[in-house]
Amino acid sequence: MLKEFREFAMKGNVVDLAVGVIIGAAFGSIVTSLVGDVIMPIIGAVTGGLDFSNHFIPLSKAVTATNLVDAKKQGAVLAYGSFLTLTINFIIVAFVLFLVIRAMNTLKRKEEAAPAAPLKPSAEVELLTEIRDLLKK
Repeated sequence: MLKEFREFAMKGNVVDLAVGVIIGAAFGSIVTSLVGDVIMPIIGAVTGGLDFSNHFIPLSKAVTATNLVDAKKQGAVLAYGSFLTLTINFIIVAFVLFLVIRAMNTLKRKEEAAPAAPLKPSAEVELLTEIRDLLKK
C-alpha cells in the first residue's frame, strides 16, 4: 500500500498540481495585496473615503450601534456593505486576472507566430533538385 501511494504521489500530474496550487496561493496573495493595498485606497480617495464595510440594516430593534462589529454583537443585522465590498474586490481581482491571462496569451501567440528558421535541405534533396532542373532544360 505504501509503494502504491508513493507511485501515485510521484506521478507527474500530482506534482504539477501541487506546484500549481502553491503558486496559485502565492499569486492570490499578491493579487489580494494589490487590490487591498493599492487599488482600493485609490478608489477610496477618488470617492472621498467611501467605505461600504460598515453599512448595514438592523433586523431587530435592539441594535443601536453605528458600526458593524458592535451591531453584530447586539443582534441580527443585514450587512450589505460587506457584501458590496467583497463584490467590488472580486470584480477587481477578476479583472486583474483577466489582464494577466490576456498578456500571457498574447505572448504565447507571438511565440507561435514567430516563423521557424528555414530548414536546410539535405545533400540528397539538393542533388535531386539539380537533376530535376537539368531535366527540365
